[in-house]
Order: sequence, then structure tokens, then C-alpha cells
Amino acid sequence: MAETFTILVTGGTGLVGNGVKHYVESTPELQKHKWIFLSSKDGDLTSEKECTAVFEKHRPTHVLHLAARVGGLFANMSDNIGFFRDNLKMNDNIVELCAKHDVKRGVFCLSTCVFPDGAPLPLTEEIIHNGPPHHSNEGYSYAKRMLEVQTRLHRKFNGRDFVCVIPTNLYGTHDNYHLQNSHVIPGLMHKLYLAQQSGQPFTVMGSGKPLRQFLFSWDAGKIFVDILLAPREKVDFSSVILCGDEENEYEIREVADALIKAFDFKGEVKYDTSKADGQFKKTASNKKLRSFLPSDYKFTSLEEGIKISVEWFRDNFDTCRK
Repeated sequence: MAETFTILVTGGTGLVGNGVKHYVESTPELQKHKWIFLSSKDGDLTSEKECTAVFEKHRPTHVLHLAARVGGLFANMSDNIGFFRDNLKMNDNIVELCAKHDVKRGVFCLSTCVFPDGAPLPLTEEIIHNGPPHHSNEGYSYAKRMLEVQTRLHRKFNGRDFVCVIPTNLYGTHDNYHLQNSHVIPGLMHKLYLAQQSGQPFTVMGSGKPLRQFLFSWDAGKIFVDILLAPREKVDFSSVILCGDEENEYEIREVADALIKAFDFKGEVKYDTSKADGQFKKTASNKKLRSFLPSDYKFTSLEEGIKISVEWFRDNFDTCRK
């Protein structure tokens, strides 16, 4: 009889959590396992007592830790110490309970904000600690860096099968569509929806020229699960960047054009060049990830991913996070 696992997914109702859920629901082989998708309603993971109760209740064999206290630029700048402490406590609880319960593998989600501010490109896994992160969200960034240190030390000294994954520029269904505190694609999606409803121009902040490697959340969900369940000899790394190929960088203008096509928007489009563009490139290397993936693996195209994302957003506008 095939071995079955109990897999605990923290942050199970968010962007990546729903990407994982989509992969599980569309893959019969994965449905033999027991999947527990946690939300904040299931317990406060910054509380050692509540976190312990979750592990005692479910007794997971595998853990995918996606949960974090996250916020926009203003929220981070106004409470850097709060973001540092809450994420530090949550991550420490999860990592140590994974060790205590002898989970077969723990996969932990980091963020590209862990990289040093102004680091040379392309970004690679080895340079995470080579300089301070950007000051605006240093509390969150350092907490995520400590998660990388803690899991790596468990791997080195205690033989724990712990892996950190660093996703970049994710988008998809079940995202956060807040007009000020969201990432670029969900933010533009919400603005375009409102422009279409009101008959107003669709205004994109900046020139539209900066380049980014975008990754669809369904791709991310699949890869997270594949890393979680792959044989140990295939997962011979303590951290890996999760991003599309370097040659598939898209201008923000190309993203806007794909959104306009998906919405079938016929109105006026403006680029407000009085607004700053931010960093022009943030290229990351996926060389290590490519060595793990099948040689013929293809990422979802930006056009297809945006089409799916827009359909979901329209259907769920009234209830989505915004």
C-alpha cells in the first residue's frame, strides 16, 4: 500500500496556499494524503501554546510553512519591530515543533526582501546575508533571514530535512488586491477593474519600463509541493529561489497590456511618469531550481496566468481581499 502523509500547510488560504490547493485538487495521486490548510482562524502561530496545540491535534508528517505577518510599505515602516518580533516568534514556533515532531520534511517560505539592498544581479541563494536589506521593511526581512539560518543549522547539525524557498513576484488567484498595499499585478488589476466600471482612464504609475520576472501562483503551488514530497536525494539544497527564467523578464507596460487584453478594456490608458519607477531590474537566477525541475518544465505564460487571474478576480470581486 502506498505511503500516505499528513501535510500541514500554514497560510493555507493565501495566494500560495491556494496555489497548493489547486495542484492537490487537480492531481489524484496527491489526494491519498491528508492535507490540512490552516488559516488565522485555526490559531495564533505567534503563540507557542496555540501553535503546539495545532501540532498536537494534527500530528503532521510534512509541513509547508507559508504563513507570515505581512503588510505594505507604510505598515512595515511604522512598526518594523512588530513585524520582526511576530515573524520571529511564528517561525521559531513552527521550526522547533517540526523538529520536536520529527517531520519528514519542512519547507519554509522566505521573500525576496531578504536580499541585500543594491545586491549585484542576478540574485542567487548564496548572497542572502552579504549586506543589510532595504531599511523600509528591515524588521520583516531580518526575521525571514533568521528563518533561513535556523532551518540551515537544523539541517547541518541535526540532520533535519528543512528547506527554504524564496519566491519572487508572485501573482494569481486569491491575492491581496488593496489599491495601496498590494503587489504590482493585483494592484493594477483592481485599478483597471474600477476604471472599466467608471469609464475613467486606466492610470499606471511610472513609465512602465521596469522589468520583473513574474511567477503564476499555480506554478508556485506545484513546485512547493514537488519540493516537499520529492526524494531526499533530489532536494540537496537548504534554500532555492523560486522564479521564472531570466530571459522571461516583462516590462510593467507588458503586464498592463496583458491586463487590458484580459479585461477587454477599451478606455484611455495613461502612464504617470511623475511617479518613481523604483528599481529597474531585480533579476534572480533560477539555476538551482532548474536543476530540480524536469528538463522540459514550462512555466505558465504571463498572458495565460493573467487571463485566469482576471477571471477569478471578476467572479470574486465582492469577497476578495481588498
